Amino acid sequence: MSQLTWQKSSFSGDQANCVEIASEDGVIYIRESDDPASVVSTTRAKLDAWIQGVKAGEFDHFTA
Repeated sequence: MSQLTWQKSSFSGDQANCVEIASEDGVIYIRESDDPASVVSTTRAKLDAWIQGVKAGEFDHFTA
C-alpha cells in the first residue's frame, strides 16, 4: 500500500470523526479518520454489494 489519497464525504464537513475511502490497483481501503492506522480492504464488487444491501435495508436490524 503506497501513498494513498484518502477521500471523505462532503457531508462530513470539517468533522474529524468520519469514514474515509481510497483505492489502489482495484483494492478499496476504508478507515475512520480518528483511527487512521486501522484500515480495512475489500474489492469494488464486494463494496458495491454491501452498499446495495445497505440501501435495501438488509442491515437495519443492527441499528434498531
